[in-house]
Amino acid sequence: MPITKDVRTAIRLARRLLRSRRNRRELASRLPEAPRLSPGSIEVAVYFADGAVNMYQLRQWYAPLAELAREHPVAIVSRSPGTMTTLLDESPVPAVYARQVVDLERFVEEQAPKIVLYVNQNARNFQMMRYGRMWHVFVNHGESDKMYMTTNQFKAYDYALIAGDAARDRLRAALWDYDVDRRTIAIGRPQADHFAGAVPYPQDDRTVVLYAPTWEGDRAAAAYGSIASHGVVLAERLLATGRHRLVYRPHPRSGVLDQDYRSAHERIVAAIAAANAADPSAHHVYDDGPQLGWQLADADVAVTDISAMIYDRLAVGKPLIVTRPAAPDADVDERGYLGDANWLLTEDAADIVARVDAAANDA
Repeated sequence: MPITKDVRTAIRLARRLLRSRRNRRELASRLPEAPRLSPGSIEVAVYFADGAVNMYQLRQWYAPLAELAREHPVAIVSRSPGTMTTLLDESPVPAVYARQVVDLERFVEEQAPKIVLYVNQNARNFQMMRYGRMWHVFVNHGESDKMYMTTNQFKAYDYALIAGDAARDRLRAALWDYDVDRRTIAIGRPQADHFAGAVPYPQDDRTVVLYAPTWEGDRAAAAYGSIASHGVVLAERLLATGRHRLVYRPHPRSGVLDQDYRSAHERIVAAIAAANAADPSAHHVYDDGPQLGWQLADADVAVTDISAMIYDRLAVGKPLIVTRPAAPDADVDERGYLGDANWLLTEDAADIVARVDAAANDA
């Protein structure tokens, strides 16, 4: 009902305001102790204007940035107090807080970076892009067949670092008057060279299934998420067999816009907890941690939505099932890998055990 929705919105906004105030107070107490950069010491800046909920976009670049910093000094520029506090705790390279435009101006004047990297399309990117004596380069936060990968916003950057030919083909097909060959540079997926984390369960005879859905999206064309359409029944079936181990790693933004999507996510988390309580040897996993790698490398079978997880899993060379979006308006580009994907339709989600077993046996 409209009133219920308004109440939820008011509660969400109030929580956001309180969290923002708390983050500002904490950061104010910590910034005086943060290391200071010497003028002119930074060659590469990574610009990140988002809050902590989108830190996953930045975290996947930590290891490549640390490696880059060995030869070309790197700093991350944060516009959010919550994000900056997190960066002070975990970033492998220096972080700079630039809450206001005047702070950006000071950073540019003092450091004069040669390159600025952008991991997303935040509207506040343009506050940094107005500086002309540097290269503005879009690196994104994953390689996928989502519509996000071919937006006209690519034209705003001097260059884009992409994975390879499939990315070039997508851009060439989608964008008018964009010189793909000149303005894109293929670098592969350096994140895949730095898979992180240790497997948190014993190696036994259970078939390990990674279910890594994306979020619900902010428009019909980008509604790729499967938690509400496939996920609950998929999880319940796999948890019930006694011979499978479910590793559930949802997108960090799952349920931020759609309460029903969040409720479905919470049902899966509760089902995992109940299954582990009933059989502690099952070691099912709800994974919301920052490290990514062990999940993709160890799972016998992976089930993902249309997202960057597809290509990261393909790099491992093990069985993959892709959920077909239930939303009829979702933009599904089947010119590349998706044209040959092992699709899981909504109506087939209840048969996930047979599908997983077939995929594992074909490996």
